[in-house]
Amino acid sequence: MSLTRDNHYVPQWYQRLFLDPGESTLAYLDMAPERRRLEDGREIVGKAQFRSPPKRCFFQTDLYSTFFGTLVNDEIERKLFGAIDDRGSKAIKAFLGTDESAWHDHFQNLFEFIDVQRLRTPKGLDWLRAQYPTLSQNELMMEMQGLRNLHCTIWTEGVREIVSAEEAGTKFIISDAPVTIYNHALPPKAELCAYPGDPGIALKASQTLFPLSRDFCLILTNLEYAQAPDGPALEKRTFAHNYRNSMVSTVAFVRTRKLNDHQVAQINLVLKSRARRYIAAGRDELLHPEGSVTEPWVELRETLLPRDQLYEFGGEIYAQFEDGHVHYQDAFGRTEKPREFLLKPARSRPPKPGDACGCGSGKAYRTCCKPRPAALRPSWEESSIRERNLSLHRGIVNTLGLDSGKDWTTVRRELTDEQISKVYHLYEALWPLETDLLKLLPKPDGRPRAVFTGSIHPETLIEFAFAAPLYFGELIVEHPFTHNGAVAGKYKPVDYPRSYHLEFLKAVVLFLNIMPLVDLGLVNLIPDPCNFDVHLRDQMMHMAQERAVGMNFDRKEEPRVDALFRRDFKRHFLMWPDDGLIAQLKEDFPDLDDAGVAEMLKGVSHLKEADPLVALACDIFGGGKEGGQLQMFKLAPNFEMAMYLAQATGAAIVTDSRFRWRELRRALRPRFGPAVAHLGALASAIEGASFRFPDDGLDVARLGHEGTLSAYPRLMGEVFGYLSRIDARGPKPNWEASVASRFVREHRLAQALLAKRVLDGSPGRIRCAFPAGGIQDNTVNRLLLMSSSEHHLPSVPMAFFIESAEREGSALLAYPSAR
Repeated sequence: MSLTRDNHYVPQWYQRLFLDPGESTLAYLDMAPERRRLEDGREIVGKAQFRSPPKRCFFQTDLYSTFFGTLVNDEIERKLFGAIDDRGSKAIKAFLGTDESAWHDHFQNLFEFIDVQRLRTPKGLDWLRAQYPTLSQNELMMEMQGLRNLHCTIWTEGVREIVSAEEAGTKFIISDAPVTIYNHALPPKAELCAYPGDPGIALKASQTLFPLSRDFCLILTNLEYAQAPDGPALEKRTFAHNYRNSMVSTVAFVRTRKLNDHQVAQINLVLKSRARRYIAAGRDELLHPEGSVTEPWVELRETLLPRDQLYEFGGEIYAQFEDGHVHYQDAFGRTEKPREFLLKPARSRPPKPGDACGCGSGKAYRTCCKPRPAALRPSWEESSIRERNLSLHRGIVNTLGLDSGKDWTTVRRELTDEQISKVYHLYEALWPLETDLLKLLPKPDGRPRAVFTGSIHPETLIEFAFAAPLYFGELIVEHPFTHNGAVAGKYKPVDYPRSYHLEFLKAVVLFLNIMPLVDLGLVNLIPDPCNFDVHLRDQMMHMAQERAVGMNFDRKEEPRVDALFRRDFKRHFLMWPDDGLIAQLKEDFPDLDDAGVAEMLKGVSHLKEADPLVALACDIFGGGKEGGQLQMFKLAPNFEMAMYLAQATGAAIVTDSRFRWRELRRALRPRFGPAVAHLGALASAIEGASFRFPDDGLDVARLGHEGTLSAYPRLMGEVFGYLSRIDARGPKPNWEASVASRFVREHRLAQALLAKRVLDGSPGRIRCAFPAGGIQDNTVNRLLLMSSSEHHLPSVPMAFFIESAEREGSALLAYPSAR
């Protein structure tokens, strides 16, 4: 079988739909013809306009070929695009007709073809390359396949209109980027439209144009924009999740508009303006729409905006299935109604500089969101992450009676299933499953922050993570509570709270101890992003399984975690009912008499009361076969989600896990490069220093509020910015030397101030990763694109590993209170 190496990125069958009747060639325009300089100095410009059959145009040699040594593989062209083109040609033929049953049959195939057509062109592939630091040809082809159907959900939930040029003498043209995005607020020369960029498809006023033939063009418009054209053009549409199940009518297409010559020329101008290099048409004169269209870019919206039959789109859907289940969906694909208590009223004007910021950070507007561009601000439209945590804190304090003076021992002894269920129900209410977490998270704005990844357990977090914000800035930590909506039926804490006594106590102790840091903004305590995106979770788990080959977790590598396992097992034993304890004691100590058993039970009782993580309520192992206590170990977020969050928020990564540090080092760019490729003097100074990590949340909160150690986050923020820009600007040896000297000087002063406070805590050492190209994994960049993230970093510039400077041990836990 001969290889197919001339790859038509605009299929030949599709090009033929633009031929004039009886013609076999198209008129082509090369908008950037090749220039060749002769030996005598003369310059020859290639032919800009010509006629040619479809076979000879819109192709590029080896555009989709993959290479393995000297072997060339063309399976992507033959097998992948061959099948998609076959389905696509049948789909377009169906939508050129009026048979609604054919529309229904080919609905998915149409949007699959359009989505692939957006990525498979040279412009689409250049855009894809720009989303990654570097991609080989083989990696590019892999990412292209991994991101198939990226925009289908957004498109199908909008207004779908097919306009006609049948009665016009002017016909639609075709370009080398047939899937064209128009946004009236972003003209072709706007920064966001610089090649190979396009306006984001999920922006409210973005419209997707796709000519189906010389006589028909499909226009896809976000519903919010169609209903309110004067709204904010550059805001994202509501619930802009790319990958999810959505129920839409497959035959709702508006087909009433017949365009005149000028309106068709306006659409052709948009198509030409967003092309890369080539356009084609049935006739030569159609290649120059700018000759007759003189309106400003913004006025072209009048022709593109759908106005008829909008009632066919949006609304609410209730569908009952055979098992009695009723599916609900609103106009934006959400399966839950918005929770009014989480929404904030719209502001008519910005707050005053000294007022509380609208993002809910608790900080003044002048220092919080005012200096940030609007696109880099967390959402002002709904309760912030911090505000939701404060609500959860109030709920826990009230539910457990901590506000009435109960001590923690009494709380544990009187803890009921109803209390546990109520708290988990509150957590679920504060975090609906269709939360857009990226809207609530900070964006890469140059402020110092870090993502913590490690054991989410109250005994390990207080050792280093509690004080880490003093050194690295705002610390993003995964929430200890399990989301009721994200676990299988028999593990739901709201329905089966008895199994959660142990986990509940661990979560509450951690949450109440860390709340002073959350309130001050030193810690951003966030739920697992996968709770709100099933596709993200499934993709992440699949990627983690592939990556985990040869990277098995061994508790022997993690002495702190191993000790934690043993302590949790001991707690499990202490919580056994008396009859079980007696049986075990008699088995372990056959000579023990009744008095000895009683004495040992008394000792067990003292151990139980002394450990704040041991449940004291009676009969928590009840429930028969389904009884018992869940024990969860969370080394979270995992590698993929830690990278995802760090790139999405512009953060470094901090871990106290040797296993996670090993995973991070494997993701250095370039592969097998040194962990410290830049700032070697600074890395040596940091790794040779000792750091004090206070372990009491209130102590850390005071230090953060006073700014005692503020020199560290400030320096870390500057280092992060330097590493983020080093590929573009090049290294600055003098600055690197000065920042190392500055660290030594400021570290000495800061640690001396900390020593004077005589605070309980652990000494630690910090290891650094400042690799060339940062820390990066293609699968993580793919996850971010799948999540509709638009303001993320291509890689993580730096990471840190905190380890104990003395013998591994456990810090003391503070008993929770209403403080």
